[in-house]
Formats: sequence, structure tokens, C-alpha cells
Amino acid sequence: MSALVACDLDRTLIYSPKAFWLETPDPEAPSIIVSELWNGVPISFMTRESERLLIELRSQAVFMPVTTRTVAQYQRVQLPGGAPAYAITSNGGEILVDGVPDADWRDRVRAHLTDHTAPLDEALARFEELASPTWILKTNVADALFFYSIVERDAIPAGWLEQVEQECERLGWTVSLQGRKLYCVPRTLTKHDAVSEVARRLDGPLVLAAGDSLLDQSMLETADLAFRPAHGELDDEGFRIDTLTVTERRGILAGEELLQLMTAAAVRGR
Repeated sequence: MSALVACDLDRTLIYSPKAFWLETPDPEAPSIIVSELWNGVPISFMTRESERLLIELRSQAVFMPVTTRTVAQYQRVQLPGGAPAYAITSNGGEILVDGVPDADWRDRVRAHLTDHTAPLDEALARFEELASPTWILKTNVADALFFYSIVERDAIPAGWLEQVEQECERLGWTVSLQGRKLYCVPRTLTKHDAVSEVARRLDGPLVLAAGDSLLDQSMLETADLAFRPAHGELDDEGFRIDTLTVTERRGILAGEELLQLMTAAAVRGR
């Protein structure tokens, strides 16, 4: 394969019901399939057409999920065509090869974080000093690399998020608010570093990347061709670069459009 497709999952390829953003009458809605179960309950979905398009894309390129999800959270996702040969989880902290975390990459990432950023315990302690149970419902540590909180967005007071961003910046961390999840991640823990490592192992293919959040931005900036949906943090920020294509649609139908665009680009690049 001459192309590597690095694709974010949540709100790029798969969608929770709150992110469907379907504007058609219900009888005209697309057929939708389950992509993820949690405790037996369906929580993430894609359209039937996205399922078909993803199978087609995988016949034309090396498809690689790239997600901020932990390894365990990623393993709940069921993609058409079976588990990909490569996957990146934990915002670049883990590279999975045939479903197994690569020990060498894991060690390299953790050594780099130790040398270049404030430790997790320090960043988490400072965040908890600023947090309030009024708007922070729960905080979880992800694979001992970063943490994220479930938030009540409407209850967050004006200026609080900016204060968290400033404190994280001081510690060498970054912040991303995606739906009801607020991520605090070391600045040097990036998806694009892991994508570059897989591309190196594959002898430098054309790299296509798709994502919707600030945590995807550097991955899109360093890809040969970049794609994003017309929603999400990057859309809110008006993110544009010369190599970027933005969908016309948003929500779950943008997932279809992204797959169409990336398949066409992969075929052209062969």
C-alpha cells in the first residue's frame, strides 16, 4: 500500500447519538450501525454507508485509527474489516501492532515525558485545586499518561477554562474540551509523533490524516493531506492549512464524506 490513513475516531469516524446532527426527517435518515458497546449498551455508531466506505478504503490504503482513548477504550470499538494492523491510542502514548502495545515505543514515550514535561501527579494536583464538583463530575487517569474529566459545560464559570489552560501551559501540558470531556495532556505527548513512527516503519508512505479536535491539529499539520469535519474544536477555531479539505456536512454524515474524500485521495496517490 502506498498510503497510510491516520484517522481519529470519536466525532470523526464514529459518533455518539448527541453528535449525529442529523437535519433530515427521520424517515429519510441514513441506516446506522453500532460501532461500540459499553456494559452491553450501544454508545457509538457509524452509518451503513460509512461501513461500506471504510471497507473500500482499507482495500486501497493502510488504515490506522488514531485516538486519545486508552487501550481498553479503543478495544471496545468494532470496525468493519476487523482490527487494523496498526492503531495509535492514548494520544500517541501507545502504538498497537496487531492489537498488542509496542513495548519499545511505550518505553521511549515515557522516558521522553520524564525529561520534557511536569509529571502527571503535579499536573493533576494543580487541576484538582482549580476544579469544583459543580462542573467537574469525574476525573480519570488514562494509561498513566494524562487525565480527563467529565464536565457539566453549562456550569463552567467564565474564565475558568482559560485559567486551567494557563496553568497547564506553565507545566508543559495542553487542554482540549471535546463534548463533555476535558482533556489535560502533556504537550509533548502527540498523535503526530506516533503517526510519524508508523510511517517510518512502513518506509515513508503518503500520509493522510483526519481529525476534529485540537489534539489532532499537529497530526493534520504534518500529514501530506489533511481532512476534517465541519464541526468540532478545529472548526470552532477556524483551523485551515493549504493541505486541508473540510467536509460540507457535519455530524455522522461528515464521517461518510471524510471516508469518500480519503479513499479518492488514496487512489490518486497510488
